[in-house]
Amino acid sequence: MSNILVYELDNKIYINLTNKCTNDCIFCLRKDKDDVCGQKLWLDNENATAVDVIAQLNKFSLSSEVIFCGYGEPLLKLDVLKDVAKYVKQNYPNTKIRINTNGHANYVHKRNIIPELKGLIDEISVSLNGATESEYDELSQPVFKGAYDEVKNFIKACADGGISTVASVVEGYKGRHLDLEKCEKIANDLGAKFRVREWIENGY
Repeated sequence: MSNILVYELDNKIYINLTNKCTNDCIFCLRKDKDDVCGQKLWLDNENATAVDVIAQLNKFSLSSEVIFCGYGEPLLKLDVLKDVAKYVKQNYPNTKIRINTNGHANYVHKRNIIPELKGLIDEISVSLNGATESEYDELSQPVFKGAYDEVKNFIKACADGGISTVASVVEGYKGRHLDLEKCEKIANDLGAKFRVREWIENGY
């Protein structure tokens, strides 16, 4: 166990706000290992504040991009995320900020959070992970029903809200193949760009 809230990978800075998630994806890296390049991302507790994150952030030389992505769903810690993003924007205005998310935030927080992120976040990458609801449910194992529709609604809300939005899928998990053409059409119809993330066994 550790309290690594900030880590570096491929010359980019990643922020690991929480280990909680509303999905239990069958391909998730954390099912098989507890570290990324030797950096253990399982947290001792869920009590980290923006001050804690910023203290670790300041130990790094900030690169061109900061990404909220760790061993959990970053938008579950919405207030902490916003405070950290504000700090980065104020102190490193040329640094791009991205969130990698499962797209459940509006469902969890019971409101459209996108206006709260406008001006703080440059890009949101949302895990579409399926061309159908049944495929999504099998791969992502969400903890609530109707999650696939929530994801699509969230993608549209991000795009409509003026934030650069990417819908992503994990392709090739243990030989499994998605209908990428259909997934891309869904993404584009929702106003998002489309990205295929080839499944890599060690996750990166």
